[in-house]
Amino acid sequence: MVLESACKNIIETILFALPDAMKGTVYRIGSPPAAVARRVTSGIIDEKRTAISWGMPEISDYNPPGKPWLLYRDEPWRPLEAMGWCVERQRSWTAEDPQSDTRSVRLQVEGRENDFHHMEPVLIRKQDLYSTDSPGIEYPMTFQGGPIWQDSPYVVIAVIKIHFKPYTIEVGGPQTKVIKKLSRALGTELLSYQLRQESVEAMQRLSDDRLASCNILADALRNAVAKTGLVFSLIKLELGFLRGQWEQVLLKGTGREGMRREAIQALNEILVQMEEDAEKRENLISMHNRLLEISLPVKQGEQWVDRHILKGWDEVLSRYSGDAQSRERVLEGVARLKQSMRAGADPAAIAAYTAMPDQLKMRWVELITRQLDSLDLDLLDRFIEILGDGDLSLPFQAKARKSLKYLKSLAESMYQLEAVTNKVLREVLNGNGRGARAFSSPPA
Repeated sequence: MVLESACKNIIETILFALPDAMKGTVYRIGSPPAAVARRVTSGIIDEKRTAISWGMPEISDYNPPGKPWLLYRDEPWRPLEAMGWCVERQRSWTAEDPQSDTRSVRLQVEGRENDFHHMEPVLIRKQDLYSTDSPGIEYPMTFQGGPIWQDSPYVVIAVIKIHFKPYTIEVGGPQTKVIKKLSRALGTELLSYQLRQESVEAMQRLSDDRLASCNILADALRNAVAKTGLVFSLIKLELGFLRGQWEQVLLKGTGREGMRREAIQALNEILVQMEEDAEKRENLISMHNRLLEISLPVKQGEQWVDRHILKGWDEVLSRYSGDAQSRERVLEGVARLKQSMRAGADPAAIAAYTAMPDQLKMRWVELITRQLDSLDLDLLDRFIEILGDGDLSLPFQAKARKSLKYLKSLAESMYQLEAVTNKVLREVLNGNGRGARAFSSPPA
């Protein structure tokens, strides 16, 4: 089963990557408004951390057929559930102290504490899933009668739960950040699964009424071809993740690894002292913190700082024109932020890094610092080739190579699909009817 295989793959990656992780479970969140939370699979790693056993042995409300939203949302007369928090707020939940976990059903009902765990929602943009930011769907409702997700650009399609050894997990800790990044990979695979399901359903409808089905197919294929841009975005996201890994490896032990975080913390502190408008303050802090989650090529990164951060500070400083000291501190912080965007391409740091052969290092730096403005399959081949070199020694190198190979295949399929779509639509518009017969069976 494609869905179960994708979920097992992400659990396996997390359990082997995080030495304190013991068990992983993925729950699929069904279509709104029912939003049924159903356990797909669970995996437990053995004590030697060499093998994972799979299955759903324990009794749970979330085992198939699952638990609908109305039974796990927050309500005043029943225990609060972490699942309800993740789905409604689209935010993670970490039980770093099970004795005081306010969303432990076991603790609230039986007086027994749950274990140490982290739950991460898997998000997909509405635009990617429905081809619009405002789909005509019925959203799940809170107990107070308000719709969830309506003002968010995302929907929740799954929740990942990882159990840890006692006292090894904390809110915002490095393990949670790894899980958050890998949740995006699962979102990519589940979106692909959703697209395949839609294509199969379209093909089945074709046999009922060829002409009518051809019109439906044309719309479905247009939507699929439009999602070529999504594939490009996912490739850039994966390359950004690799760029972030490279910066961490390159700067480790140099005293500069925390430069970006320190600059952002300094700017946030200045902003809290100067900006009284809470909404404007939080928006600019959010822009600062966004740079901790993404890694951009040098030129693009500097442009991003100018466009999103410096512009926001210009507005703040315009109201404090007489405060020369604060202005100087802000400009110094922004300059350090720009300097951190150049870290992965710093010649001195690159020259001092000796953990890989020089020839390989130069090839890798040339690739990872390049700005990707369009989908380049030849460039992807070069990335896939170099990521197969064991001397590169990057964290999650094999996983990134696998993701890029998958995304390249998906991009090639999109190009082929576009060519076939244009041919079918031309035949249908010409009225010869051959377009419908062309899809009587899936193309090879």
